[in-house]
Amino acid sequence: MTKDIATPIRTKAILEKYGFSFKKSLGQNFLIEPNVLSRIVDHAEVTDKTGVIEIGPGIGALTEQLARRAKRVIAFEIDQRLLPILNETLEPYKNVTVIHQDVLEANLSKAIEDSFHDCEEVMVVANLPYYVTTPIIMKLLEEKLPLKGIVVMLQKEVADRISAVPSTKEYGSLSIAVQYYTEAKTVMTVPKTVFVPQPNVDSAIIRLLVRDKPIVEIEDEGFFFQIVRASFAQRRKTLLNNLVHYLPNGKEQKGKIEEALLEIGIDGKRRGESLSIEEFAKLSDHLVKIVSR
Repeated sequence: MTKDIATPIRTKAILEKYGFSFKKSLGQNFLIEPNVLSRIVDHAEVTDKTGVIEIGPGIGALTEQLARRAKRVIAFEIDQRLLPILNETLEPYKNVTVIHQDVLEANLSKAIEDSFHDCEEVMVVANLPYYVTTPIIMKLLEEKLPLKGIVVMLQKEVADRISAVPSTKEYGSLSIAVQYYTEAKTVMTVPKTVFVPQPNVDSAIIRLLVRDKPIVEIEDEGFFFQIVRASFAQRRKTLLNNLVHYLPNGKEQKGKIEEALLEIGIDGKRRGESLSIEEFAKLSDHLVKIVSR
């Protein structure tokens, strides 16, 4: 077996060989601890029947660990400077394809169809660049891709928000958006000391297992998320205040919103963070019938 990429000595040698300098704008922080990488792959339960999408492979440290266990890996890398490095570091692994593209612009549905037709399951496993964590996760979920799950390293604060429960300060529209599609669990925290360069924050690994169907049935998904976003627009405001001020035509329809809250037994003086996903679903289904948008 080849030596792990993710050791401080080997990482330093690779970076020096290619004269690579980190770009802060791309959120580049490379892991230099093989045990952490191995545990990420453990949590993703990758086997020789799994097709894996990786996002931001860097110099290939996690890619290598995935390639050793997965049937096939496709890795999306936006930074052209890393392509020759990946070409060298991943040369031993014939089951890896590196694609030079911003994953936010990629046709992932086609990539899955083309690359994983003979795989039993598809996982996304990545050390995500922190500045685009939320857009990437929401793209993966909103496109309703045939994924078993997503296991990613991200900023601990964001992981806390994703897996938060009602009536906590972390709970918000992101918690609801992700938990609507998945079962979310933070499985591990990671200290900043295992990265180069060291980020300013601690990290966490979150596992999102995609539900067979969303956690609640709703009549209008777009409107449901509009209600959720409005309810958290100003956290200190009451639910009624937020809905009136942040729903389109809310001020003109204050009476209808009050009436809806009364009919379904939700106190308008509550704050958004106290409502469960089920309560938001009930509110959305009731309001969609009576308010104009």
